[in-house]
Order: sequence, then structure tokens, then C-alpha cells
Amino acid sequence: MHCNQCQQALGGIACTTVGVCGKNGDIQGLQENLIYSMKGISAYAYHSRELGYVDEEIDAFLAEGLYATLTNVDFDPDAFLQINLRAGEITIRAMDLLKKAHNESFGEMQPAKVATGTSEGPGIIVTGHNLKALYELLKQAEPRGVNVYTHSEMLPAHGYPKLKAFKNLKGNLGKAWFDQRLLFAQFPGAILGTSNCVLIPNEKYRDRMFTHGIARLPGVEHIEGYDFGKLIARAEELPSLEDEPGKVELTTGFGDNVVLPLADKILELVKAGKIRHFFLVGGCDAPGSVRNYYRELVQKAPKDTVFLTLACGKFRFNDLDLGHIDGIPRLLDMGQCNDAISAIRVASALAGALGCTVNELPLTLVLSWMEQKAVAILMALFSLGIKGIYLGPTLPAWLTPGLVGKLQEAFDLRLTTTAEADLAKILG
Repeated sequence: MHCNQCQQALGGIACTTVGVCGKNGDIQGLQENLIYSMKGISAYAYHSRELGYVDEEIDAFLAEGLYATLTNVDFDPDAFLQINLRAGEITIRAMDLLKKAHNESFGEMQPAKVATGTSEGPGIIVTGHNLKALYELLKQAEPRGVNVYTHSEMLPAHGYPKLKAFKNLKGNLGKAWFDQRLLFAQFPGAILGTSNCVLIPNEKYRDRMFTHGIARLPGVEHIEGYDFGKLIARAEELPSLEDEPGKVELTTGFGDNVVLPLADKILELVKAGKIRHFFLVGGCDAPGSVRNYYRELVQKAPKDTVFLTLACGKFRFNDLDLGHIDGIPRLLDMGQCNDAISAIRVASALAGALGCTVNELPLTLVLSWMEQKAVAILMALFSLGIKGIYLGPTLPAWLTPGLVGKLQEAFDLRLTTTAEADLAKILG
């Protein structure tokens, strides 16, 4: 997209400048933000469609949003900001649809304890977000005695009754998406990548890896449809895994269907002063020690605080044992990034019960961003009018100073600093 300044100087002929330039950098930043949001929406719509769930309004917006990013379409920053907020509304619709698809296909999530070690026998590790692919693989691998392990955003699969019912669904190995090259090189079995967040493999495991669905990798065999026979046969050829208990046990499966029935008890604990504050800490993880901020935040928070979490950002701290407050776990893993809709439902219900707005709740959102779905979810939260969100470890590069100012003015957007300083400010 080229700015008005360039077009005026060239008599209407588009220049070849690349990047944010001139006084219309804000427009280009909003355009980039919209494109990232639509990529996130598309991911949720794709997985819903695989399970037979479609929404014409979502599809229509994707066409409208892409049209709005064409050259010389919209130079009004206020109007373009509204399109981004509309993308947030559509993100909520897409997450609602995918939640419905998952619940009706695999049962409503239930709390589950998940091992982090291996079991004796041939094994397959599955990474990505695609629960339908996991279901079909489990169904075909179970009769052949091949165990299946989850990785990263597949961890919440252990909370779905129809997935958990398979005896060959074992534990979760590794942490967030970026540990693949080390983890997969050490894992002796076969590997399946089912969505985005796959990394180009090294030679140590390339011949043991397969892709499915949207994922493609050079030199890696792609499985069309849902016949995983070749993947299972490859696992049977490879060395069997050994019984090795994991160092920790993870928990997951705290969807809104689990948390909302506890609302009365939670409200009693809030009113009694036993729960001082709620945090939603989650988002997309990425390499780098700077993101240890999220672990420090959880570790250093007082024992009268409760943490909701989702997406792969939770792997920075979900191995911690935070204990309970009168039976309410202090760490509640609500699922994949799309399960942000569960957190929204819980917050809305608590606000309704307390007779206040979500912004008046003793609740702070501390989010880590990395990729497209995180941008879509941020727009969803803004579209709901949620304020005071902490975002880190840095702001998206396409947010110009002008756009940051607009978001700070409209939504009180904040940038994370240090765990100690932010906790002191939040808890006051």
C-alpha cells in the first residue's frame, strides 16, 4: 500500500516504497494488523470447517477485510481502526464456532492430569492444533498398539472425553512449539505436524516426520485425507519407547463448562478476601529468556491470586505447583489459544454476578504475542471494550507511535516491564 503523500508527489502514480513511510504509516500499520487478524480468523474457521461447522458471516468478513487492504481503498485511520475492531468481533464468532465444533465432536472438556513421560511401545508424537487429525490417528493406531503423545497446543486434547477415552493417548512431551528440533531429534518414534507452528526439520528426524492438512515441509511426506496407515507403519518400524516417568504432571481441561459451575464458590472466596485477584496469563510463546517474565510473574504473585491460562505461552510456567484456595486450583489451563472464548465467558459471568463490568473485576490480562492468532484475539478483547491489558515482551512492530497512542487512549494498553513492578502496580 502506498501513502497519499507519495501519490500526490507522483501525480497519482504509485511509488515503489516498501515499509511504513510518510504521514500514512498509521494506515499501513492498521492494514498489517488487519491482515494478521484475518490469518488468525482463517485458522479457526479452517479447523471448524474440517469438523463440518461453517459460518457465512465469517466467510463474508474475510472477503470484505481482504478487499479493504487493496491499494488505494481506505485512507481514513479511524475507519480502518473500526475494521480492525470488526475483525475482533468476527474472531469471537470464529472462536465460538470452533468451541462448539470441539465440544460436540469430542465432548466438553474435563479437568485432566497429564503425564510428561513415555510408555513402553512404538510411539507417535503429534504437534499443532488439529484435534480431528488427532482423533482419526488415535482411532487407527489403537488396534495396532501404537501410542500417541501430544506436543505444545495439543496438550488440551487430554481434557476432551472422546479423545481421552483412547487407551493409546499417553502423555505430553516437550513444551512450546519452538523446542521441536531438539525434542523431535531425541524422540525415537514417528512425528506428525498438523497445522501452523511446524519447523523445518533437521536430518536427525526428517525421515520420521509426516505432515497433514495445512502443514507442508520440504522433504517430508504429506498425508492427504485421514488415512494415517503410512505414519503408523513407520512408527512400528522404529525403536520402541521405554517406560520413563516424567518429572512433573501437568493439568488441563478447565473450560468454561468446568469453571462456571464453581462461580458461587469463587464469588464467596472473593467476598471473603481469600481470592484477591485473577490473572489471565497466556498467549503465544517464542524463544528467548525475556519471556521468563511470565514465569516470574506467576511465581512471585501472592498466594491469594488465581491464574487462568491458555495457548502455548502457559509452558513458561505450567509445571509449577501453585496449590489450591479452598479447593479452587490456583492454575486453571483453559486450553488452546482459541479457548480464549472460555476465559471471556467466565469473565462475563463473574462480572454479571458481581453487578459490575469486566473492567471493574479484580482481573488483569497479561498476554504474550507472537503470531497471527494472538493478534486476532487481542482485537477480540478490544472489540469487547476490555481495558488495561498488559502486552509483551514487545509491541508488534507494525504499531506506529501514533497507533500505540490511539490504543493507549482508547483501551489503556500497557507494555510489560518487570514482574515485580507490574505486580506492584496491578495489586496496588
